[in-house]
Amino acid sequence: MAYWLMKSEPDVFGIDDLERVRIEPWDGVRNYQARNMMRDQMKLGDLAFLYHSNCEVPGIVGIMRIEREGYPDETARDPESKYHDPAATTDNPRWYRVDVGFVRRLPRNVPLSELKARAELAGMPLVRKGNRLSVMPVTPQEWQCILNMAGE
Repeated sequence: MAYWLMKSEPDVFGIDDLERVRIEPWDGVRNYQARNMMRDQMKLGDLAFLYHSNCEVPGIVGIMRIEREGYPDETARDPESKYHDPAATTDNPRWYRVDVGFVRRLPRNVPLSELKARAELAGMPLVRKGNRLSVMPVTPQEWQCILNMAGE
């Protein structure tokens, strides 16, 4: 099993939304590196932290499970979608998504400021200066450290 961190703005799609719908396509990712991870590396049953970004207190709020491996993101071919990409076609979809399922909320939200303060997380892409990826790998050691920080 691999571990991941996936960012979303809570006013767009947050932990409350995921808990309500239970399973959701993770679409709209328009970064090739993040796309490649979703398309090629995420596997059924992998776990991911849900990270709330662009909010008052950004941080990790819950855990999701990969419920469906990478498949074409049809929002890219929908001219009405804000994620539309005119270069995406049926034969060359360009963009991929996975389905994620709600596992649980963390006992407490773990803010970015606390993540940055932990020496054992210094190598994590999330805390590195200039990292803007919305999907990133998490090592087993980082995963356990964050669970401990959350009170699990």
